[in-house]
Amino acid sequence: MSLTDINSYIFQGGDIFIKIITVVIIFLIAFSISKIITIYLRRYFKDKIDPSRLDIFLKLIYYSIITFTIGIFILPVVGIQPSSLLVAGGIVGIVLGFASQSIVGNLISGIFLIIERPIRIGNQVNIDNNVGYVEDINLISTIIRTFDGLYIRVPNEKVFTNNITNYVANIGRRFEYIVGIRYSDDASQAIEIIKDLIEQEPLALKHPESLVFVDNLGDNAVNLSVKIWAPATEWYALRTSFLWKIKTTLEDNGIEIAFPQRTIWFANQFQYNGDYKKEEM
Repeated sequence: MSLTDINSYIFQGGDIFIKIITVVIIFLIAFSISKIITIYLRRYFKDKIDPSRLDIFLKLIYYSIITFTIGIFILPVVGIQPSSLLVAGGIVGIVLGFASQSIVGNLISGIFLIIERPIRIGNQVNIDNNVGYVEDINLISTIIRTFDGLYIRVPNEKVFTNNITNYVANIGRRFEYIVGIRYSDDASQAIEIIKDLIEQEPLALKHPESLVFVDNLGDNAVNLSVKIWAPATEWYALRTSFLWKIKTTLEDNGIEIAFPQRTIWFANQFQYNGDYKKEEM
């Protein structure tokens, strides 16, 4: 049997078992080629493209090869010619167009996310009130791991069209305390003590400069505003520990944190002379 006869036998409906074997072999070859190409491209572009952007690019290449293989090689084996799909594709395309609007929108949004790169894998973000770390950016959706360890899948269309807060895009991030001290304490001394603490803190950035000043005169305290810059990756750790350091150091220097106090004045006072007097209404 010649090669032409074998091809004719397969493509014109030969034994179904041979068709299945052929499809499996083509799939295995396609998967192998896709894997080899993506591995090569990953090594070549590893130091040239951002890792999150490279992952999405490689996924696009991988699935494009698989789709191409199905359309060109596998469909003819099972008796479907690609040219025949053009006629049916017009009708089916209209139906699927309405059914897959969200999928197409997510796909296009995913491509724009790759180009614009407002977020990257590992970033701490807030997307549509979903706060956490970016675990993965796919063509259709983005995966966020919350600080509680929950995984949230956000469609890329929602990611792209909503406001995105990226907490680590800037190298530094500022946090703020309001520290209330008693009116009887020396505010200038308190400010100098806090500034010295910031100066000695290795995680506090020198630039931009941290600020300590009297913010307002409250009902029960002189309120000091403390604004500190820290590396974005160390911001939370410093914020959760530094306030207690301020409190204990101020108290060691005789400056106490104020607490609410009330002075009550009585409009009418009665002098007690030993007899019980009843107030007349």
